Amino acid sequence: MAMVEKYGRKPAEQGSRRSEGFVLWMTGLPGSGKTTLALILEEMLEKNFGRYAEVLDGDEFRKGISRDLGLSKEDRQEHAHRVSYVGKLLAKNGVIGIVALISPYKKSREEAREVIGKDRFVEVYVKASLATCEKRDPKGLYKKARKGEITNMTGIQDPYEVPESPDILVDTEASDPEGSSKMIIERLVELGYLPRAHGRISA
Repeated sequence: MAMVEKYGRKPAEQGSRRSEGFVLWMTGLPGSGKTTLALILEEMLEKNFGRYAEVLDGDEFRKGISRDLGLSKEDRQEHAHRVSYVGKLLAKNGVIGIVALISPYKKSREEAREVIGKDRFVEVYVKASLATCEKRDPKGLYKKARKGEITNMTGIQDPYEVPESPDILVDTEASDPEGSSKMIIERLVELGYLPRAHGRISA
């Protein structure tokens, strides 16, 4: 996704606490639906709330800012660290950052919360079983891992540490992408990050 042309609050939103930027940190197994939800949420936030949002996709970061990093535990943690700093800058300027990153380690997610700020960080656990994610396998990574072509696949050779108390949990096996996205929006309203929308929220 292209970077938004202008960052910050729209004039009518200046001074409103609800217009402050924050970061949705979407974590989950590969194939759980993080990027799909992130892209839907980006559009929903603009359409229904007039808010600037930017998707920070982990795979896209690896093509640029994190292109020097591999998939070792240390590199994964550094990858998450870099993404968190970009998210911090977006939130500081009134933008809603939507991070789509496996971020398998609890420590990395806790550090991201500290970097971004506890009041601006919303952890979203995108839940889906390993069996379902492996069946979806949109990038063919699980298949490669089973063949031994990938040796550090999260969920197969490398562990995924499930969030113990995420701010938001969506089960993508129980709801379709649009339904899951609406659930996230509704929870953000409940938490005070978004105002109540007038009328029906559309995807």
